[in-house]
Amino acid sequence: MAEVTSKTASEIDEAKEKEDLKKLEAVFFVSGRFLTMQDLISHTDLNPIIIKELIEKLQEKYDKIDSAMEIVEKNNMWKMDVRKEYADIINKFATGSSEFSKAEQETLAIIAYKQPIKQSVIIKIRGNKAYDHIKKFVDLGLIKKKKIGHTYELSLSDEFHDYFGISKHNNPLKGKSEE
Repeated sequence: MAEVTSKTASEIDEAKEKEDLKKLEAVFFVSGRFLTMQDLISHTDLNPIIIKELIEKLQEKYDKIDSAMEIVEKNNMWKMDVRKEYADIINKFATGSSEFSKAEQETLAIIAYKQPIKQSVIIKIRGNKAYDHIKKFVDLGLIKKKKIGHTYELSLSDEFHDYFGISKHNNPLKGKSEE
């Protein structure tokens, strides 16, 4: 029987890490949306410490090879995305966003157009499902939520403008310049 040397053990560990890295990369590639640590654990069967290390390695890999892809982190959620400088190119191909459902897009559009707007008004317009939409947008940092009496006032964050590549000072959603 062959003896396991420390070299073979380290080669086995290295091969396992490469395989885990490919598994995580595949999950990011297919998801097309932000994933929580719990999502990553359930889709890869890896532990959170290993996942964190692999995310860092993927980020380094994409930086090192000067890739158009990157791993973006927002509020302890991650996704694979195209770097901002290539957004114009891919937007020509994209007919819709897989990241947000049609209902979520409609809720976000109302917030963007009417901001600042009370959450209670959004719920009256969009129904109770809008609570989930609002939570998702807050978690992603796209909207700000400020307590006003018994409800919240919702408005766009700087992250919203960055995310969608919209200038804050020339917001096409309002049809006029904001200063």
